[in-house]
Amino acid sequence: MKVLLIRVSSLGDVLHNMPVVADIRRHFPHAQIDWVVEEAYVDLVRLNPQVRKIIPFALRRWRKGLFSAKVRAEMAAFKKLLQSETYDLILDTQGLLKTGVIMGLAHGGAKVGLANGTAGSGYEAISRIFHTLSVPVDVHTHAVLRGRLVAARALGYTDSLAQFPAEFGLTAPAINAAWLPTENYTVFFHGTAGASKKWPAHDWISLGRHLADQTILLAWGNSSELLEAEQLAAHLPNARVLPRLSMPEAILLAQRASLVIGVDTGLTHIAAAFCRPTVEMYIASPLWKTAGNWSDKIINLGDQGAAPSVAEVIAAVDRLKV
Repeated sequence: MKVLLIRVSSLGDVLHNMPVVADIRRHFPHAQIDWVVEEAYVDLVRLNPQVRKIIPFALRRWRKGLFSAKVRAEMAAFKKLLQSETYDLILDTQGLLKTGVIMGLAHGGAKVGLANGTAGSGYEAISRIFHTLSVPVDVHTHAVLRGRLVAARALGYTDSLAQFPAEFGLTAPAINAAWLPTENYTVFFHGTAGASKKWPAHDWISLGRHLADQTILLAWGNSSELLEAEQLAAHLPNARVLPRLSMPEAILLAQRASLVIGVDTGLTHIAAAFCRPTVEMYIASPLWKTAGNWSDKIINLGDQGAAPSVAEVIAAVDRLKV
């Protein structure tokens, strides 16, 4: 059986779609699974050895030069690669017009997607015109469960889904990382898009002082996050600002950490997917949507409009260190 998964972005959403692969292979061990994903997240999907072929999608970049010969050639190559297989099942677990169009272009039989969005999602109802089956979900369905339900309904194993916790199936990136310390380390994933999702700097400093016996690594993704990291490190002698990391390097950083504390962002969720001891902090986004619920090594704190206190985070950290 040949299956095509369509989940193109973003980092957290692509990650949370990973358990679909394990579910399908658990019930259909010989299934061949391909995946259409934005080019920025190819390195993440590549870490799942059960994905046979990755089809890179570059709409974010293509939009900047739709009329250039180079972009038109890349789009034609994408279409050719997409249509080089005929699939038994095509799954769109994102529910956007662009993912629906990809589904429509792909060759195959059953084309299954979401009948509705969850609360706060960017679901676009027009995507249903490309479906042969639309799967309804509760509006408060967890991001991981949503994709798993679509696949389970399409392939007939819905009744057994609750027996198996989410399995992400990721391997560690095979890269050299001379910048990683040889001793155990803690990572602060303090950066995220949108000021409302951030935890106050003075709280990070208080937490860092509580962890004075730990090596703390500070990651960043843009100039403002670099400045924030430098300001934190100025108050924490045990903290070190990392160089700018590639996607595989950032994944390796999370995968090898002895402890991760982070806000609701993709890299925090990657640490949780590897079942590292992780404290996930929810501040401006709802806990129900992405909270790590597949391992007792993950502690979720806060909720939309209710940031966790320093005391709560320290208590969670101490529990994970025991």
